[in-house]
Amino acid sequence: MTAAPVLDPQRTALVLVDLMERIVALPLEPRKGTEVLTSAEELARTFRTAGAPVVLVRVERPSVAEQPPGSSLVPGLAAHGDLEVVKRTIGAFQGTGLDERLRERGVTTLVFGGIATNLGVESTARAAGDLGYDLVFVEDAMAALTAAEHEASVRLDFPRLGTVVSAADVRLTPA
Repeated sequence: MTAAPVLDPQRTALVLVDLMERIVALPLEPRKGTEVLTSAEELARTFRTAGAPVVLVRVERPSVAEQPPGSSLVPGLAAHGDLEVVKRTIGAFQGTGLDERLRERGVTTLVFGGIATNLGVESTARAAGDLGYDLVFVEDAMAALTAAEHEASVRLDFPRLGTVVSAADVRLTPA
């Protein structure tokens, strides 16, 4: 991990991917879903206090009459003013209007957490990088189905796309 940049809350958004009941409950590595959730909730409080947008992404399976049980965001995660994005692909940009919603708010930097590190988080981050956003990855606010998958994203891929930090190192300038 490298030194965390000081982030401007007027130009930065927190993006939390797939923190849904059924996904948080999966057997995850290198930390439990509840640990990811705790870090994500703390980050969200920090961002909201600084006046920075919080984006909560959840997935819905396309072409099914009813979503599986536990497909809602974890209760208590969302707060008034958060942006909720429903995706139907691995990443959160395709067909969701997320890019437009972020640009309307002047956002140029995205800070990522969520599940799974190597799937929803990485897919969303790669699309964000292609769209020109600066990227920050909060390693201890993510998990995957295996530690090896998580580590491959965090150690190999994310440093090529942006900055990898811990939740304790995320700093926003005063609003």
